[in-house]
Amino acid sequence: MPAITEPKLISGNANRVLATAIARRMSMHRGMSVGLVNARVERFNDQEIFVEVYENVRGEDMFIIQPTSNPANDNLMELLIIADALRRSSADRITAVIPYFGYARQDRRTKARTPISAKLIANLLVEAGIERVLTMDLHATQIQGFFDIPVDNLYAAPIFALDIEHHFKGRMGELMVVSPDVGGVGRARELAKRINAPLAIVDKRREKAGEVAEMTVIGDVTGKTCLIIDDICDTAGTLCKAAELLIEHGASEVHAYITHGVLSGPAVERITNSVMKSLVITDSIEPTEPVKGAANIRIVPTAPMFAQAILNTWNGTSVSSLFETETLVPIYEGMYSR
Repeated sequence: MPAITEPKLISGNANRVLATAIARRMSMHRGMSVGLVNARVERFNDQEIFVEVYENVRGEDMFIIQPTSNPANDNLMELLIIADALRRSSADRITAVIPYFGYARQDRRTKARTPISAKLIANLLVEAGIERVLTMDLHATQIQGFFDIPVDNLYAAPIFALDIEHHFKGRMGELMVVSPDVGGVGRARELAKRINAPLAIVDKRREKAGEVAEMTVIGDVTGKTCLIIDDICDTAGTLCKAAELLIEHGASEVHAYITHGVLSGPAVERITNSVMKSLVITDSIEPTEPVKGAANIRIVPTAPMFAQAILNTWNGTSVSSLFETETLVPIYEGMYSR
C-alpha cells in the first residue's frame, strides 16, 4: 500500500550537490517542492560529528543521501549518526541512499587474518536503524547478502548505454566493449548486450594491491573503438596501462566508462596524459575541482535515476524497472536524443 506521507530527504556533507539535484528532480516528478530537510551536520573541535535535525520527522519516510567516499570514515560516521538522530526522532522508515558504497572492495578474506570490512559496515548500518539501502554498482554484488534488510543495487549500464548511443551515433559498428579484468566480465557483457557490441578482456596479474605485473588482451581489437567498462577508478594506473595496451594491439581509439570516479592521488594527471580520448564517470562521488577541470573527463548525472528510485521505493513500485532503457529515456528527457 502506498505511503500516505511524502518522502523526505536529508543529506550529509559527502555530496550535497547530488542530494540537491535529486531533490530538484523529485520536485519535477511530484509537481511540488521537495527540499532537503533542514539540519546541521558539523564537527566539534576534536572532529566529533554532531547532527541536529530542525524539522519534525515523526512518522516520516526518510531517505539519507550520503555516499561513503573519501574521507570514507568521516562520511560513514555522518551517515550512522544521521540515522541514529532520525530513529530517536521517531521517523517511520529510514532508507540509506549510498550512491558509492565504501569498503565494498573488502568483501572477502584474501589472506589469513584479514577482515571482511564490507560485512562490518552492513552490520553498522542495520544497528544504526537503517531499514533499506539504495546504492549503485556495488563492487561485489554478493554484498547485498551481507544485509538482512532490503538492498536495491542500481546499475549505471543503462545510463552509459544512452550516453554511448548519443556520442557514438553512426559509429556503433566500430565499438568494442572491454573488461579491464576477468572479474568485471559480467558488468562489461551487460553493457555490450545493450549496445550490441562485441566483448574483449584485458587479463591482468597483480603482484600486490595497486600494482599490475602483467597484462594481456583476449580478443581482436584491431581497428576498433574500445570502451573500457568498470565500476571503480581509483589511482587510474591500471586503466591507463590497459588503454596503452589496447592501442598497442591495434585499437583506433580508447574511451572508458567508469561508474565511481574515486580518482585519488595522481589519477587526474595520469588520465589527462593518457592515450584515452575520454573518461566518463558518474557523479556518485562529488568531483573535485581538478576532475571538473580535466579536458578528457566527462561526468554524467545520476540524479534522475536516484530520484525515480526513491519515488518508486516510497510508493511501493518496482525499482528494477529502472534497468530498462525504455524506462530511462523519459527520465533523462532532453539529455539524449535517440
